[in-house]
Amino acid sequence: MTVIRQDDLIDSVADALQFISYYHPVDFVKAVYEAYQREQNPAARDAMAQILINSRMCAEGHRPICQDTGIVTVFMKIGMNVQWDASMSVADMVNEGVRRAYTHPDNVLRASILEDPAGARRNTRDNTPAVIHMEVVAGDTVDVQVAAKGGGSENKSKMVMLNPSDSIVDWVVKTVPTMGAGWCPPGMLGIGIGGTAEKAAVLAKESLMDPIDIHELRERGPANRVEELRLEIMEAVNKLGIGAQGLGGLTTVMDVKIKDFPTHAASLPVAMIPNCAATRHTHFVLDGSGPALQTPPDINDWPEITQEVSEQMRRVNLDTVTPADVAEWQLGDTLLLSGKMLTGRDAAHKKMKELIESGVGLPKEVDLKGRFIYYVGPVDPVRDEVMGPAGPTTATRMDKFTDFILEHTGLLGMIGKAERGPAGVEAIRKHRAVYLMAVGGAAYLVSKAIVGARVVAFPELGMEAIYEFEVRDMPVTVAVDTRGESVHETGPQIWKAKIEEQAITVA
Repeated sequence: MTVIRQDDLIDSVADALQFISYYHPVDFVKAVYEAYQREQNPAARDAMAQILINSRMCAEGHRPICQDTGIVTVFMKIGMNVQWDASMSVADMVNEGVRRAYTHPDNVLRASILEDPAGARRNTRDNTPAVIHMEVVAGDTVDVQVAAKGGGSENKSKMVMLNPSDSIVDWVVKTVPTMGAGWCPPGMLGIGIGGTAEKAAVLAKESLMDPIDIHELRERGPANRVEELRLEIMEAVNKLGIGAQGLGGLTTVMDVKIKDFPTHAASLPVAMIPNCAATRHTHFVLDGSGPALQTPPDINDWPEITQEVSEQMRRVNLDTVTPADVAEWQLGDTLLLSGKMLTGRDAAHKKMKELIESGVGLPKEVDLKGRFIYYVGPVDPVRDEVMGPAGPTTATRMDKFTDFILEHTGLLGMIGKAERGPAGVEAIRKHRAVYLMAVGGAAYLVSKAIVGARVVAFPELGMEAIYEFEVRDMPVTVAVDTRGESVHETGPQIWKAKIEEQAITVA
């Protein structure tokens, strides 16, 4: 009989979550580096360079890979011979570990979990509760897999009930382009097949806990239909040309993971969940000997890459930029921003719209005329930081506010993650504004460009408050120009055609 102490589980969960907040799995780092070396699209290659630079910085500085430090998901296999020395339930022990990890003073993680999701949407302040899947199995250990899943990728999850004769590959190829780039490719696709609707979704999530091994599978060849599907889907999705951050390129996914389960004769449930460029998961086993703490990887496993400033990069002073300047920017241009910008995301946009419609108007500190707004919910700073990790959030969530805000404030430009939807693009074209894309998955790197930060409005919104950032050489890409052309439409089209015409080998 193995005895597992309460503090051993709590300490192991807390340690695992701190660990994955700043250490990518080494297999993921190597896969991104291989894709970076192969990539032929300069914009996608630069995006992957930022992801790799950010990853090494986080590993060295022990700060979050992404400002969205995720919703915690835990898979537990509890041996039938285990006895607990505990006064708390297993779920309460896991959540206490989450609480301690996310409030750790040396590496505070952003609390993103809201209770009463269909109502008040109040932040729980410590990122609890976790989503916990428990299974009682034979044995005398507790096997735990821990992940922190970002909202941008989780929001792109898809589920379908296919007919038994339908093609899973065809459904995936049709569906992936509808996901846009808000899940921050390059990443992985987790696919669950069979069981029931909810079982397929759990299988898809659990599949993402496995290491990247598609290259080994390709070398030895598939041994069953699931492995054949992995290879077929991998090749078909990369031929779409979506590429890193949706900019177009050779690598959209670096692996496809599949778990299946017996299902009803009339059913073929399929769930697909993407993992983003902030892939965060780890594993530990409790055997009664004490807490199972993570072993730091060798920093030499990270490639040393520097982001070069080329003559093609345009330096922009946000304090003096004009509509005439913005009109000259070309789709796909790389800009280095310096000067002051405001921040604001979902809750702030909703509040600004309500204040304008009520006649109260915006606070004087939130004069948007001729300025840029950055869609971000940053991590609080620690030690001597000006700001914690501050990568962009998914821009399409602001599309429903864009026309109103542009019309009533004179806002000149927006900065966010991934593509804009049709409504957002049309509003940008109509008002001759511009949308710039920052790389998702490079939050710590972005934070190093912030040289000043202060809250200027709505402090009660926590991480969704409006800040004024002063930045120096913050890298962005022109994603929607003043004519309403979008790089997320043109880029994948160009690279899909190139892959088809040149028969380029895709990973």
